[in-house]
Order: sequence, then C-alpha cells, then structure tokens
Amino acid sequence: MEPTPEVEIVRSSRRRSTLSATLIDGRVVVRVPGAISSAELDRLVPGLVRRVMAKQRRPAASDQALMQRAQVLSERYLHGKAVPASVRWVGNQQRRWGSCSVSSKQIRLSDRLQNMPQYVIDHVLVHELAHLLHADHGPAFKALVARYPQLERAEAFLAGVSFGSGLPPVPMDDLPDEPADP
Repeated sequence: MEPTPEVEIVRSSRRRSTLSATLIDGRVVVRVPGAISSAELDRLVPGLVRRVMAKQRRPAASDQALMQRAQVLSERYLHGKAVPASVRWVGNQQRRWGSCSVSSKQIRLSDRLQNMPQYVIDHVLVHELAHLLHADHGPAFKALVARYPQLERAEAFLAGVSFGSGLPPVPMDDLPDEPADP
C-alpha cells in the first residue's frame, strides 16, 4: 500500500467554485475557495488526492502516440481526409473532453481522458477529427462521427463520468430546431 502524501490546503478568496490539486515536491497542494466548509473539504479532498496520485502512477500516452492514433482513426473512419497539424493532451479542459481549432488544424484532448478506456479516447478523437471536415455539428458532421462503431457506448460512458463528477450534461445538439407545440 502506498503511503498517503502530505496534503496542503490553500484557500483563496478569489476562487469561487473550483478546486484543483497538483503534486509539488512530494505533497499534494489543493487549492480551494476561501468560503468552503470543513465538511465539504473532508468530502472532496480525498478524491482529489487519489486522482493526483493515480495520474503519477500511470504513464500517459505521449502526444506523438496520440497523433499516430488520430492518423489511424482518420484512415479507418474518415477515409484519411481529416489531417490534423497536431494532436496533444492538455490539462486546462475541465468542462469538455476535446477541442479542435479548424483554422490551425490543432486538436486538444483533456488529460482527464488518459485513464479512460481506449474506445472512449478514440471516440473523442473521431469527433474532433470530424470537425476538421465539418466545423459544426450538422448532419454531415454527425454522419462522419456515426462511422465510429462504438459511438453510443463511448457517449454513454462519458455521460456517466460527467454525471458522476457533477458536471453539466453534454448539450443535446441532435434535437429538432422547431419549437415544441404548446
């Protein structure tokens, strides 16, 4: 069993709702809003510490490996037409799984995906690759993403992770544009 690291709580009056944890010199530094209660800290901090320590134990796939995987997926599901300039992991996406800058052809995946099943990472990659071909979430985009055979399974997994983390649900962009009848 691994020893529990020293935990340092840093309160901030400027921080309103988010908590963050990082490993610095062998101790976990947890940054929290100044007004958070001790009971809430007792509830949230152990999970943050576990997540930081788990991240340290598992080597992450490199950005180069991620780019290679994107190329394989583009060939397999998008006829090789989606060609990103770069694909990389980022640590600053807490409310989305990935993003794509169409103009620069850069794809970024949240590092929160790193410990998820490969089929989930692949789904997010296919989704972002499809944005290189269609910037919106219209029918042509959805048709491309639907080529990924584990689409529904991966979306259900991510919805469960979001729900369990208390994050807002992913917007349902597949609803009809017409208003409902009164």
